[in-house]
Amino acid sequence: MTRTRSVVARTAVAGVGVALLLAGCSDDPDGGSATATSAAAPTSAPSLSDFPALPVQRAEPLPETVSCAYPSDGRTAAKPAQPPRAENVPTTDTGVTVTTTQGDIGLTLRGELSPCTVNSFLSLASQGYFDDTDCHRLTTDPTLSVLQCGDPTATGTGGPGYEFANEFPTDQYAPGDPQAQNPMVYPRGTLAMANAGPGTNGSQFFLVYGDSILPPQYTVFGTIDETGLATLDEIAAAGVDGGGPDGPPAATTTLTAVRTA
Repeated sequence: MTRTRSVVARTAVAGVGVALLLAGCSDDPDGGSATATSAAAPTSAPSLSDFPALPVQRAEPLPETVSCAYPSDGRTAAKPAQPPRAENVPTTDTGVTVTTTQGDIGLTLRGELSPCTVNSFLSLASQGYFDDTDCHRLTTDPTLSVLQCGDPTATGTGGPGYEFANEFPTDQYAPGDPQAQNPMVYPRGTLAMANAGPGTNGSQFFLVYGDSILPPQYTVFGTIDETGLATLDEIAAAGVDGGGPDGPPAATTTLTAVRTA
């Protein structure tokens, strides 16, 4: 059974079928790599104005430090990595530069929103986990414009051997709240985690280069600077390898280094 962190799902909003890229869990009974499946084409194109905007801050601020948990996910790490420290994790912001073969991408990691996610990302970066890894997925749909990276296997199935809980904005909803499944606009410039369901965050993340419609089930942990967005725009302009709206980017994008600014 192979678990993949990127599938295409379908949701109905106001009677309109909307194709969404959701990082999800797909089981392959034959043991091979799970593959993405395409949703039926929507009967009409949804308008971004039909969906609420992603909140920009927590309802209540976090304390200066928090505790996190990074249990094993029961799988072999795609690349050797140690879990990060779990105690006294700061809730401060950190600047990071992602160097790629297509250009630099500057990030601000927002510890005040998702400190455990930022802590994991910084730990993996310091261990060289992201170095020399390819971004394996680009989507170019008008309502879903993201580049997905962070899997050393470039298959959508790899992770660091541990997992952790969703943070902002998922944790702003009570458990079981149906509103937590309602799509909203993840704006251009958002940095968020891919996952295979609640509590399965690992190393894969996506960079939003165009306003995208997703439910608040994907942890937001940073923003992308203008230089980074220009780099992403160039990658997106080259399209998907082989054509189509979803697949490996035609402009091969390798992360060569991820370092704090």
